[in-house]
Amino acid sequence: MGSKIYVGGLPYSTTEQQLSDLFAVHGAVASSRIITDKFTGQSRGFGFVEMSSDSEAQAAVAALNGTELGGRTLTVNEARPQEPRTGGGGGGRGGDRY
Repeated sequence: MGSKIYVGGLPYSTTEQQLSDLFAVHGAVASSRIITDKFTGQSRGFGFVEMSSDSEAQAAVAALNGTELGGRTLTVNEARPQEPRTGGGGGGRGGDRY
């Protein structure tokens, strides 16, 4: 298991510091990040936490998966590697004619 953890079901008001504090009980937190909408800046309700060791990450996943935070049930598991993005490049030249 990697030390990067996915955390879903977060209340939209959760801060990165609160997320870090939640996981710090189970070991040293290297980083925490809440994913936000790029246009509004509002939380998307999930984030990632990186723990200092695999054993601490496993302990945190076991302890926190299925628990409640702010009335919402958390989904906590090992983060999967990010999928490579395919270009959305809209290509063509529009209505440009010779």
